[in-house]
Amino acid sequence: MGISYARVRVANLVDPSRGFDDDFLVDTGSLYSFAPKQQLAAIGVTPTGAKTLRLADGSQVRREIGDVFFEVQGERRATPVIFGEARDEKILGVLSLEALALTVNPMTRTLEPMVILAVGSRPVG
Repeated sequence: MGISYARVRVANLVDPSRGFDDDFLVDTGSLYSFAPKQQLAAIGVTPTGAKTLRLADGSQVRREIGDVFFEVQGERRATPVIFGEARDEKILGVLSLEALALTVNPMTRTLEPMVILAVGSRPVG
């Protein structure tokens, strides 16, 4: 499919004026999004826990996790974020993409609005 990047605004949930903008790798194989822990700390985001994660090579690492606003293409939603270490890539993962109702077009490798199915709704009329 290729590699895609997206411009992302990451903001503090309590004070959304505190944030930063950066390019993130769009990774539909990653459940969680990753942002540098130094940048998260600089905008006042604190960890609420930690997760053990399995890397592509099979090894495991433990990383802190918290919650932020992610804003992409004018859509802003609260989403979990992993506090990335120095060698971790900035990643826009599946939980954030779904929260933002965005999907990757496999032909153009661009983010597009997701078609949302309202399964529990009844047609009018």
